[in-house]
Amino acid sequence: MLNFHKDHQNLVNVALVVFVLLSMGVAVIPANELALNNAPLPDLPPMTASERRGLEVYVAEGCAACHTQQVRNIEMDRMWGERPSIPSDYHYSKQRLDVWRQSPSLLGSERTGPDLTNTGRRQPGAQWHLLHLYDPRMVVKGSIMPRYPWLFEETDTPAEDAVVVPVPKERLRDSSKVLVASQRAQDLVAYLLTLKQAPLPGGGDPVFLPSPGARSEAEAKPSAGDLPNGADLFVQTCSACHGAEGKGLAGAFPPLAGSPVVNDPDPTLMLSIILGGYDARAEYGVMPAQAEQLSDAEVAAIANYLRSAFGNEAPATTTDAVRAVRSTVAPATTLMP
Repeated sequence: MLNFHKDHQNLVNVALVVFVLLSMGVAVIPANELALNNAPLPDLPPMTASERRGLEVYVAEGCAACHTQQVRNIEMDRMWGERPSIPSDYHYSKQRLDVWRQSPSLLGSERTGPDLTNTGRRQPGAQWHLLHLYDPRMVVKGSIMPRYPWLFEETDTPAEDAVVVPVPKERLRDSSKVLVASQRAQDLVAYLLTLKQAPLPGGGDPVFLPSPGARSEAEAKPSAGDLPNGADLFVQTCSACHGAEGKGLAGAFPPLAGSPVVNDPDPTLMLSIILGGYDARAEYGVMPAQAEQLSDAEVAAIANYLRSAFGNEAPATTTDAVRAVRSTVAPATTLMP
């Protein structure tokens, strides 16, 4: 029989065995079972080296302290995701950083800042994210997010392969220089752009639980084939760059108020820009394509809202017109691969 009082070596050995068994039962075996049971979704691509480095920057800068990446199954979270989150959404982001470090949970709970679950779809433009990191108030008026100027460098002569950020001159410390994104900033943006909800196999998404008030409104509202609310879609999809009043941002994003493209009686050019993106004016950033993010009805709703808002006056368009343009557009080039 073991005598722990007289033989401390036996005590140490038994304690070590108990520790190993507890570690296996509490941590190792459950983690392995979770990894086997929660396979990645079919349309969820593996993370690239740049995106993995961006995840480390996200962790190092403490982004999870204010932002969540989890859509709860309640109505108030619907605007952040197309469906409630499931464990398979985090398959690749939860892989180990290295032999000694497990990727920490990035679900977040504070919700001081917006949910980032679907930010890769809601804000697919890399330049927007770079501007937002450098000075959030440039693109989101009234934002309380801190600036991250240490992720950027002002320089006289940027390298040929440098990613130049289109910041208005008055926002720079030295207006004679240009702003260049560091590799850490590019990696962080690459990671943020991966935050997209992949569709579930079979196409059946879980339904959000509506509030009693929302259920009553839905029951009272007649069923009709009307377009979605263009104003709401504009706020969710476009206002971060073009501004809530459609005035844009000088040197970065063009204004929509009074725009000849928006007010053109023929909506073809406007619809092609929304669907395929635009990258032909050096004084402005890249307009990301929205063809994969928006349906024909949503594009028509946004276009009709813009053609009648901010003092604009142009005839409405239809989903048939959007469908015809969609078949002809090619996505514009993006800022970063």
